[in-house]
Amino acid sequence: MTGRKNYPETPDGRYFVTRARLWRRTDPRLDPSERRAAIKALMRARRAVGQATNETEERAARAAVDAAKRRLGERGPVWWEDGAPDEGGMHPANSSYADWWAALDDAARARGEADKR
Repeated sequence: MTGRKNYPETPDGRYFVTRARLWRRTDPRLDPSERRAAIKALMRARRAVGQATNETEERAARAAVDAAKRRLGERGPVWWEDGAPDEGGMHPANSSYADWWAALDDAARARGEADKR
C-alpha cells in the first residue's frame, strides 16, 4: 500500500499520493540500469533548474526535467496497456481510486495529503 517515503500507493502500482494528488510512478518494466541513468539525468536537470541564472538556462533545464520524467514513464504516454486513462494530478477521491482512498486509514490519507514530493 505504501511506496517510497511511505506515500500511499494505489493497489495497481500506477500512482502514489502526495499533496492530495495522484502522481504517476516510474514504469516498473524499465531495466534497472536504464532507470538509474534516467534518475541521474533527472537529478542533474533539477539541480540545473535551481542553478539557472537566466530564463534561457531555466527553460533548457526544465525541458531536461521533462525529458527525464518521460524517459521514466512518469509523463507522456502511460506505460500500462489496459486502456485506462492517466489520472495523474487528480485528487484520489475524484478518480477511479475513490473507493480505495476512502478505505485507507486516517494516517495513510494524512500522509498522502500533507507530504511534499
